[in-house]
Amino acid sequence: MSDRIAFVLSAPSGAGKTTLAAALLKRVSKLTRTVSWTSRARRSGESDGTDYHFVSAERFQRESSEGGFLEWAEVHGNLYGTPNRELDTIRAGGHDALMVIDVQGADSVRAALDDAVTIFILPPSREVLTTRLNGRDADDSSAREQIQRRLEVAAHEIARYVSYDYVVVNDDIEDAVADLVCIVRAERARRQRRADRAERIRASFQEDAGSAPVAENPKLETR
Repeated sequence: MSDRIAFVLSAPSGAGKTTLAAALLKRVSKLTRTVSWTSRARRSGESDGTDYHFVSAERFQRESSEGGFLEWAEVHGNLYGTPNRELDTIRAGGHDALMVIDVQGADSVRAALDDAVTIFILPPSREVLTTRLNGRDADDSSAREQIQRRLEVAAHEIARYVSYDYVVVNDDIEDAVADLVCIVRAERARRQRRADRAERIRASFQEDAGSAPVAENPKLETR
């Protein structure tokens, strides 16, 4: 088990994964989001290199053919992918990685990284998700036409929650973020990931040559 963790955050469109990811990054240290490539057009308020690397479909396909992606998928007619170098750079810097990707991408990550930690974000209901999609794309007539299709895709994606390690319901954003923080901290505290540090601490109790040897099964004091 690697001591650098790859966290995967998935959700149907409109469930709030981007907002939750941003909040999580502000509350947890040494956690960096991978910046995916996408062939879709930039939305209002999005920044190239921060939200996504916005590239042409031709460039995306060329990168894919050269084996440049850890995972990639076509979602709603657009291409999305996580470059291998993104994960490598984050881990080399001593940080855990946060990948905000769809269920297809999550499948690819599981196949490549068997110790990846996967988290699925659920909306509290279909009605709430419909409201959120309508609100997000209220000024985009072409997007509004796709809402029904997005809801149909969401039904299939939500059924896949059973393949994830954790499930968070995004009903109240503060509660959902708190759940995510707890998941990250719990995963970092796993014995397998802290074994090296624990052994160094254990060894420090035996470093003083003048001290008495530690008994194999010392008698514990009772209260």
